[in-house]
This record gives sequence, C-alpha cells and structure tokens, in this order.
Amino acid sequence: MADLPLTFAEPLLLLGLFSLPLFWWLLRVMPPRPRRVEFPPTRLLFDIAPREETPSRTPWWLTALRLTAAALIILAAAGPTWNPQTGVGAGTKPLVILLDDGWSAAASWDIRVKAADELITQADSDRRAVALVPLSEPARDITLMPAGTARVALRQLAPKPYSVERIETLPSIARFLKATGDCEIAWLSDGVDTGRGPEFVEGLGKTIGERNLTIFRDGTPSPLALAAAENAAAKMTVKVLRTDGGIAAGTVRALDLKGSPIGEAHFGFGPQDRETEAAFDLPVELRNDIARLEISGERSAGAVQLLDKRWRRRAIGVVSGSTTDTAQPLLASTFYLTRALAPFADVRLGDRGAPQQAITQFLDQKLPMIVLADVGGLSPEIRERLSAWIEQGGVLVRFAGPRLAQAEDDTLVPVKLRSGGRTLGGSLTWEKPQHLAAFAADGPFAGLAVPKDVTVNRQVLAEPDATLATKSWASLEDGTPLVTGERRGKGVVSLFHVSADMRWSDLPMSGTFVEMLRRIVDMSGYTNNPGAGPKGAATTETVAPLRTLDGFGAFGPPPSTAKPLPADFRDRASPDHPPGFYGPADGPLAVNALAPADRIAPLDVSPLRARRASYTNSEPRDLRGILLSSSLALFLIDAVIVALLGAGLAVLLRRRAASAALAFAVMLVAMAATPAPSHADEKDDFAIKAASQTRLAYVVTGNADVDSIVKAGLAGLTLFLAQRTALEAGDPVGVDPAHDELAFFPLIYWPIVPGVAKPPQDALNRIDAYMKQGGTVLFDTRDAIEAPPGDNGAAQTPGMQALREILSSLDIPELEPVPRDHVLTKTFYLLRDFPGRFTSGQTWVEALPREDDDEAASKPARGGDGVSPIIITSNDLAGAWAIRPDGQAMLPLTPGEPRQREFAFRAGVNIVMYTLTGNYKADQVHAPALIERLGQ
Repeated sequence: MADLPLTFAEPLLLLGLFSLPLFWWLLRVMPPRPRRVEFPPTRLLFDIAPREETPSRTPWWLTALRLTAAALIILAAAGPTWNPQTGVGAGTKPLVILLDDGWSAAASWDIRVKAADELITQADSDRRAVALVPLSEPARDITLMPAGTARVALRQLAPKPYSVERIETLPSIARFLKATGDCEIAWLSDGVDTGRGPEFVEGLGKTIGERNLTIFRDGTPSPLALAAAENAAAKMTVKVLRTDGGIAAGTVRALDLKGSPIGEAHFGFGPQDRETEAAFDLPVELRNDIARLEISGERSAGAVQLLDKRWRRRAIGVVSGSTTDTAQPLLASTFYLTRALAPFADVRLGDRGAPQQAITQFLDQKLPMIVLADVGGLSPEIRERLSAWIEQGGVLVRFAGPRLAQAEDDTLVPVKLRSGGRTLGGSLTWEKPQHLAAFAADGPFAGLAVPKDVTVNRQVLAEPDATLATKSWASLEDGTPLVTGERRGKGVVSLFHVSADMRWSDLPMSGTFVEMLRRIVDMSGYTNNPGAGPKGAATTETVAPLRTLDGFGAFGPPPSTAKPLPADFRDRASPDHPPGFYGPADGPLAVNALAPADRIAPLDVSPLRARRASYTNSEPRDLRGILLSSSLALFLIDAVIVALLGAGLAVLLRRRAASAALAFAVMLVAMAATPAPSHADEKDDFAIKAASQTRLAYVVTGNADVDSIVKAGLAGLTLFLAQRTALEAGDPVGVDPAHDELAFFPLIYWPIVPGVAKPPQDALNRIDAYMKQGGTVLFDTRDAIEAPPGDNGAAQTPGMQALREILSSLDIPELEPVPRDHVLTKTFYLLRDFPGRFTSGQTWVEALPREDDDEAASKPARGGDGVSPIIITSNDLAGAWAIRPDGQAMLPLTPGEPRQREFAFRAGVNIVMYTLTGNYKADQVHAPALIERLGQ
C-alpha cells in the first residue's frame, strides 16, 4: 500500500474493517435454527413430498458476498483517492520552491511544471507568499511574491541545455533564508547527479537547518543521455546513459546537417546496466555525413550528440621514401604510422613505386591529409601541387630521415633545416640521448602528458631564427625542436624532426605518438592557428555561435548570452557556451551537453531530513463513487439470490405473469420507438467544439500525407502562438466545405493538391459566402521550388493550375503581391516576406483600394474590417510549421537558412493576428491626430 498512489481522507474509518468478523458471526446465526418439537401426528406428513425447502443456515458464499459489500462501504466512507495530489501541508509559512531546470529535467518538464503549479495553487488558497528558485541561475535575486506572480514566473521558465551546478545557488539561498526566517521548502528534483551532487546535498542540509523540506523525485521516467560518440574503423558507436535500473530498450537516430535521416541503431539495457552502446553499421561515407545523434522519444539536450568534422573518419595517405618498407615491413615507418593512425582514420598506403606517383595519386583523390615519411627531393610540379593543396586546406605531415636530412632548399617544411643530422649518444659525441620537454602551451599538443621513457638519439636541426620558438610544437630538454609546424593559407605543414620508425627515437612506440597524430588529424577537419608566427602565437582563433540547442534538444537561434569560444574547444556546454554549432556553416564546431568522459548517476538525498513526495502523471480520482456503486450492485445480487433461494421470485412471477409480459412488451416497443442519434446532434457537437475556443481550420483534401502534415503544421503554429502571444487557441480542426459550418473559424488553410477532383459547386459557394462574411482563406500551392524559370514561371506549376480551376468558380477580388507597407507585414512582427519551407514564392492578398477609389465599396469580396478574404502563397507554410510529437521539425527547409523556420512561424503569427484583429495596426497612423484633438 505504501507504494500505491492511493490515499484516504479519513483513514481511521478503516478500523471498521475489524468489525467484519462480527458481521460474519451475525450472518451465520441469523435467522436461528428451527427448534425440534416431537409431535406424533406429524408422521402422517412424512409421505408428502415438500414443494420448497429453507436452509437452516446462510450459505458461506452468500455470507462472503455480504461481507464484501460491507467492506466496500467502509472503504468508501474512508474517502479513498487514486493519484492524490502530493505536496506540502497547509500552513501560513512562506513557500520556497527549488526547481531543477537543467537538461536532465527537460524530458519530464511538463510534469515538473504541473507539480510546481499545484504547489503554487495550494499556497494561494492558504494566502502564502511564494519564492521560485531555478537552480540554474545562481545570480538570480530570490524574492517572495504573490502566488499569481509566481505562476506567471513559472510559465516563463524553460529547461537549460547544459548541466546545472546546483551548489552555486547555495549562497543566494542562504542569504534569502537568513532574511526570510522560517519557511517551508519544496525541492522539485530530477534525481540526476551530473557532478558535485553530494556537496550540494550536504550544503543544502546545513543551509535549511530545521526548516521543513519536501523532495519531489519519483514518478517520472529516468532521463537518457548520449556521450562519447566515436567513429571507429568498422562502425560508429555512442554511449547511452541512464540513472536507474531495469530492462529497457530504445533507438538512436542519425541525421545529417539538413535534418535528413541517415540511419537508426537500437540499444538495450540489462537489469543493472546504467550504460550501454548503440552502434551504426554504415559505410564510412554515410557515417561521415552524420551531424546529429538523438534518442527517439527523448526530449532533452542531453539526449542529443552533435558531431562535426572531428568525428569524421578521414582518409590519410602515407608515402614512404625508404626501401626498408619493402624489405622489412614490421620495422618500416609505414607499419608504425598505420598502427598509430588506424584507431581514428582510414590509412591508404602509397603504391610500391616512386613516392611522387603516390603523392600524385593522393592529390587526385583529394585526401585531407598526407604523411611523407623520409621523402627527400620532389619535382617542381609536385611541389606546386602540394603547395596549392595546402593553401586550400590540406595538412601535410613530414617525418625526418636520411633522405630529408640531405635535401636542400626544401620549401615544404615549416622551418629551414641544417644539412645533415644530429647524432646523440654515439661514440664520437659527448652528448647524451635527450628526453622530451613540456609541450608548447599554444600548440596543438597542449595538455598532453610528457612521456618520461621516450628518448631521442638523432634528429634534424632547424636553423635558428626569430620565428623558430613560435613554430615549435614540441621540443627536447636542450631546447632543440622535435616537432615544428605552421599554417599556410587554410592548411598546415608540420615536421617531426625524427624518423617515423625506431631508428632515430623510440617515440613511435609510445602512446604519446598516437595522441600527437590524433591532434594533427583533428586539424585536418578544422584547423586553428597554432604556431603561425609571432602574431599568431599571441592570439587564439575564436568562433561565434551559429545554431544552439534549447533544453528540449531543438535547434534555434543562439541566445544573447552565448559567447564565442576557442576553435579547439573540447569541453562540455556551459551557460556561456550552450550546446550547438559554432563557426562557419560549412565547417561548424560542435559543442555538446556532455563531454565524452561524463557519466550520470542517481542523486543521493538520503542525508537530508526531508519528506518524500512523488510526481503525479494523471489527475486525482475519487474512488468513493466506484466503491459505493459496487457495494450497491452486490446488495442487489444478494437480494436476487435470496429471492431465488426462498422461491419468492417464482411465486411472484406466477402471480404476475400477465402483467410482466405486458410490461416487457411495452419496454420493447419503447426501445424500438426511441429515435437514433440524428445528424443534427453531430452538427451541434461540431459547433460546440468550434465555438468553445478559437481554433485554426484546414480543408481536408483526402490525401492522408498532406492532411497529416497540415494538421501537424497548424498544431505547431498554435503552440508557437501560445508561447509568443496572448492567444491560446485550441487544436486545429479539419473541415469539409460541403458539409461543415465555416463561420466559426477566422482562418482556413487550404493546401492545393494537384490531381485532386475539384470541389462541388455547393462547397465553393459556401467558401464564397464565408469570405464575403469576413473569413479568410489561405491557399497554399506548396510548389514554389517547382516553378520553372522566367517571369511567369510561378503560374505554370501544377498546383497553381489546380488553384486557378478552383478560383474560377469563386468571386475573387483583385489581387496584388503583399506591399512593403501592408498591415500584414506589421501586425505582430516586422516582416519583409513570408517564407515557409521555400522562400522563392510570392504572397498575394486583396489589392488595397486607392484613397480616391469611389468604387471600392462595390468590390466583389470586401474584407471585413480591412482584412483580405484571400491569401495565396506557394511557400508551403504548413510544412515549415509541422513538428513531430518529440518537438523536432517534420520536414527539411529549402534553402535551409539558420532562421528560416523562425521567420516562417513569425509569418504565421502575423497572418493569424491579421485575421483576428483587422486593420488595428493601420489605425495607429491616426493616433497622433486623435491625441492632439483630445488635448484641445
């Protein structure tokens, strides 16, 4: 019972259940057994067969039936409630609501807001002040406010797309509690520890002291998250994380930059697993196009993993100038390079021919990175092609060796080299083999641990100059460079001053060698400015936010608080750097809510002395009616059974057979005469539904795909209206112009489907009457992208031809493209055009009459209050508005500009406000004259 969502208003009445044994005893002894009296003449009656018998005791099953009925009455009297509202108790103390609002709260955000709203409603009934404390805003000023103001503030909150550091809000909470005194605290927790959770729990316990604390935690599904995506050699994998146990399964979807699906991967959790893996077994070309991984049905930024060029599995060409690669392949430089690069790149070895032929082959294949191991002299043609390739973004990595040491005037190295090599630890030198020094702080190897077991016994030396220090990415303990590099154009040239095999050093055998190559490979996807020279060494390239995720994992424009970040940023998202894409659209940098090493765990709140409460997903239900009805039914069954056992029912039927038959016949006649529900009743239900709330409508075309997209689009616009305006419209309604009443709807959206039969004339007459009475019909041919080039191309599409056929039967006014000063462009947002899925189509409205047009009153379909009765577009507005149940866009956009969908929603808001409010914006031009006249 403790785990059931069931409470009793009067639990003490349940003690009445202990009286059931007394009821059982009474039912067993009543009526009493008949007493036997010896009367000799009664022996004459033994030979007469009895016509009916009465049992001496009540049957046990009848007793159980009566006890059950009595128990139901006792339970009903106790006031049982299923899914009761759990909250703080009644009182007069101020109520403080702590609200987890990080990405982990987004999946069940509606349930959390509902619980907070119930707490505020309860506080309002008790006339208590409320303080709302979102734990993601440590700098927020905490103040007490009336319940109504708190409810408005609650509606303005939204989950953040990053992990919340709860502990940072403790100082502001402590200051508020010190100033407020005694109060009651409710913590709406998401139950997830993303870091420093025990510290916050300990600090909260000390901060609240002896105040009452209620923690809401159970009753919502555990959030899921993605982390550590890796594009391995055979497949792409991503970690799926959760906080609780139990068997569960799901699907991870892969999308490209345009939102088109690429593939799906299934995952499953064992009973005790908190981490599992989803794998995409796709060709490498498809895996390199993946830009977004998301868990189906999970609405949170943590359930999204964004990928950029760093996750692409790049093809790298390796060319060796040494003949040892053929004679002893296990000792060759290509062996060490292949083993080091294979975990994160596809290695392509040059053919066993001249190095220049392999380089030409790789340049023709447009590989992003080429490694030259001890390749010395190159022809001028190859040098020119390599230089041009580097300028366009290629990354060239060279390794020293005997051939490179003897090369002269080699321009494809970042620094000028001395001829010959430097030998350490030989019999003819006093110098000992050198260890590595710390890596340059402004180079690509910054942050790597310096291996203590790596020694260098030979290297090629660089000529000292003023820029050598800024071009050195790694050095030996004596200061001589080990790895140098510089940026040329969009590409990078780097040089390892040792060989790629074990002849000059044991660096190729270390794990640091793998990490160094990984950092350089990352530069082939997105190059920053390491070691570019004196100026480049002092500055770090930054990238501005392009598109960011909100708490629900949906893309949107970056908030005003988002700041640029370094081009080599690898950390998790933060308030200053929300998750999303940063930098140029053709090569963005991805920032995610979780870093690859992050894991989530359940938040342990057991150290707190608090009352536990659960979130409720459904409305409370009073069970008294069900229990009393069930008890009454059992008593009726008991009465029928008693009548049957006592033969009283048979006697009654024999005496009243004729009357019963007559009553049964009358009942049958009455049932037959009862009229069936009429079509008028259905019309009344439709009218009540349409008139009870403002709703948008659309014409049902009969094409299931088009109708479903249009319905989803109008639902998305309705949601956008509720979020951005004061209009809270109902769900959109599909109408049939031939049968349904249209006057209830201010705007009807009509998608034109080529090939569909023209509506009957009666339906078109109803549409014509609707427009003349002040309604607006938005015709959308949805084919702007199909228009052939030319001035009259838009009028030649199949959708426009079908629209012309429909309009030929309507009384349509003169039309014109929406002028820039039209009231439609400023009813709510200031707009220049009205984009949808497409942006190339024009929007047409009724031509506005000139001020000197005396015949304006005789126009065939005048708009009520200046509103155009017809709007025509071909940009597929509903397709841009359509959203899936998980909050993601249903269809991609063309050309897919970052804010195209936002402007499509704004266009929809302007159209709806235009149809609802008329020309009130145009009337504002008279406001100065009216104010001046009132002043006189």
